[in-house]
Amino acid sequence: MSQARKLRDLLDAPGIIPMPGVFDAVSTRLAERAGFKAAFMSGFMVSAARIGLPDTGLISYAEMLDQGRNLCDAVSIPVVGDGDTGWGNAINIKRTVQGYAGAGFACIMLEDQLSPKRCGHTRGKQVVSRSKAYTRIQAAVDAREEGADILIMARTDANATDGMDEAIERCKEFRRIGVDITFLEAPKTVDEMKRYGDEVDGPKMANMVEQGDTPFLPPAELEAIGYKIAIWPAALMLAAIDGMQAELTRLAGGQVGEDGKITFPELQDIVGFPDYYEAEKRYGFETDAATE
Repeated sequence: MSQARKLRDLLDAPGIIPMPGVFDAVSTRLAERAGFKAAFMSGFMVSAARIGLPDTGLISYAEMLDQGRNLCDAVSIPVVGDGDTGWGNAINIKRTVQGYAGAGFACIMLEDQLSPKRCGHTRGKQVVSRSKAYTRIQAAVDAREEGADILIMARTDANATDGMDEAIERCKEFRRIGVDITFLEAPKTVDEMKRYGDEVDGPKMANMVEQGDTPFLPPAELEAIGYKIAIWPAALMLAAIDGMQAELTRLAGGQVGEDGKITFPELQDIVGFPDYYEAEKRYGFETDAATE
């Protein structure tokens, strides 16, 4: 079964789909091992982890695609990939959709921001006109209809620039064009979230960012409002950085120990050494030809 089909089945099944934000192969594998049925590759977190720079359009399509291929290969669960603005015009967007499908993503998220884009919960966002936004999404849907085995999620940031009326209208038109999922970024109140749930049909995604612009609600409340997907794009990286900083402080102070960390054998298990050793037993060790 393709990853797109797996995600479609989750969308058709009852209940909200929780997705942690992942950024590399290890974080994605940990999400799968924790029992999550899907994950979300956050562009913000990939930009931070891979190039150490802000999510302002600085990371390239090739870098995102490479990172995505690695993390999709590491798991069997479907992954939604952040496709930013598609890295160009409608032709670029079709290539981006095809590339994400080939990398193993179940779904690609595309947005209506002016390039270079910004994280949805930072300042200075701008959106393109309705016509340009709709052309982008039409190109993505066309790529899917022409054979790319991937779902399309359309995101709008218009609430920050033009208000909820504009954001709602864009989401409605995205659905008319044929997207599988909509994502109205950064509603500021529960009432705005409820309005989105009431006025836009189809699966909708909620973005739960710690200290962000949107009310931080538990999954059950999000489902009651009308959301089908809940993501926590920053949670894993926030926790990882907190842990790394704490350990670096201990090491810098001359404190060494084993508390507060997983064990080295656990790490070996996570990255797959047991399976590797089993494969070695099956295929044998390579030896130098002169000693055979």
